Amino acid sequence: MRRASKYLLIDISNSFAKLAFASSARTGRSQRIATEKFNSTFLRDIIKRGLSADSQGRSRRLANKIDIIVVASVVPRKNREVRKAAGKSKLLWLGPQLKLGVGIDYPDPSSIGADRLANAAAVAALYGWPAIVVDFGTAVTFDIVSEEKNYIGGVIAPGLEAMTNFLYQRTALLPKLSLREPRRAIGRSTIEAMQAGAILGYRGLVGEIIARIKAERFRDRNVHVVATGGYAALIAAKLAEINIVHPDLTLEGLRIVANLNS
Repeated sequence: MRRASKYLLIDISNSFAKLAFASSARTGRSQRIATEKFNSTFLRDIIKRGLSADSQGRSRRLANKIDIIVVASVVPRKNREVRKAAGKSKLLWLGPQLKLGVGIDYPDPSSIGADRLANAAAVAALYGWPAIVVDFGTAVTFDIVSEEKNYIGGVIAPGLEAMTNFLYQRTALLPKLSLREPRRAIGRSTIEAMQAGAILGYRGLVGEIIARIKAERFRDRNVHVVATGGYAALIAAKLAEINIVHPDLTLEGLRIVANLNS
């Protein structure tokens, strides 16, 4: 009996790189590292240790070698680190030339971020279409899969942490902010006022963009709205427009695309 394929999934974004081992049927527990610290030495160590997680979250050693290293990268200078560490393992770079399980209806497919294509592949396979994926990363991206199961584009806005860090860096008296749910809309301290502005204001931004996308493209249609990324759970907690939070949606997309192309 043929053993299940073994993948190492790598999602390299501007702030963090996320990794997970996977079989063709399931993605293991993910881990992340700051992108600036992601290098071939770190990656070789991950491959050597070969740790995955079972359904109860316990670590177990993979019995077989990695078949394919599947990569979505928006940081080109880190790609050579992956190549250096890959050894004889096959590399699959996610891009529009691959089978994605969704079509692409976009003027310049080569300009679409690999992570955005992974999200489109994952949302269609796991939840259906039409769909909107909201990915809370260094930027917040909104990616749309149409009624025809095509990736058709989206929206890019500044990320939550980037916006709050800008206030800290460009003002003399405002402190660096720890992002968490505000207790009230009217802040009774500088920190409370900043937290209310960041979280409530950001929910307003996300909610308005989703509403405009629906009105423009999906009026009177049911649409799956799925959030992923670092601040997905925090922002989605009190945002009725978001149906589902899936923290590792991009990695799931890499697994799905690997299955389609292996």
